[in-house]
Amino acid sequence: MRIATWNVNSIKQRMPRLVPWLDERRPDVVCLQETKLADDALSELLGDELASRGYEFAAHGETAWNGVAILSRVGLDDVTTGLADGPGFPHPEARAVAATCDGVRVHSVYVPNGREPESDHYEYKLKWLAALRTVVSTALPATVVCGDMNIAPTDADVFDPDAYIGQTHVTPRERDALAELMAIGLHDVVRDRWPTERVFSYWDYRAGMFHQDLGMRIDLILAGDPVAARVKAAWIDRQARKGKGPSDHAPVIVDLDEAPDGDIGPVVPPPSNPVTGRGAKKLPQA
Repeated sequence: MRIATWNVNSIKQRMPRLVPWLDERRPDVVCLQETKLADDALSELLGDELASRGYEFAAHGETAWNGVAILSRVGLDDVTTGLADGPGFPHPEARAVAATCDGVRVHSVYVPNGREPESDHYEYKLKWLAALRTVVSTALPATVVCGDMNIAPTDADVFDPDAYIGQTHVTPRERDALAELMAIGLHDVVRDRWPTERVFSYWDYRAGMFHQDLGMRIDLILAGDPVAARVKAAWIDRQARKGKGPSDHAPVIVDLDEAPDGDIGPVVPPPSNPVTGRGAKKLPQA
């Protein structure tokens, strides 16, 4: 089984990239984030394209913001949307959907950004992560949590820790919340496979950050023990971030039981001219 997660940053804008990508990579299960479409609009836009390729889908969306979905061609059962007893800002947002696909409980999540450390949205992010932990802790051991976590797990997951001082995504409270989620028995399968490699999944559109490989690893696939034991390959599909009209995120792909493309990675293709010196670059918004 090939499982992928991708923050598409508007599925409507990404249609010219998403459909050919499905044909090229042939994932069995795809978790999408930032679809930015209400459910009926997503169905109208993508339903026929998915059906012709054998995919069912479950969506939890809203107009213009947020939105998550799961596409599956290996079954789609017991669908739930949202987080039970989850917080809102001020109302519950479309940030989580779950379904069982070929015996694996799959969660597609789009964690709140947090905006600024200690802000109201930051506190909302931490409460949302706590609610996610509660939901996932009651799921089957054969579970994956896939999505844009909006947290870089460690300093190794950003291009330069100094550049992120005072920013969200790297603060101790965020990282502790992610660690608490993983402590219920989830494995960061990409980092487990590539413990010392430079691996990013997101690059700002501005200032040539992608071409210099100045990114973050905030898109994760977290797997319970039975799923993690089946991993044969785990990698970032950097090719999908290249070219015309990309998302600012790249898909993350994990192969279970067999790896159709071999044990490739960690980043495909690797960057040709990364900037690696600390202090060499600042964030565009700094």
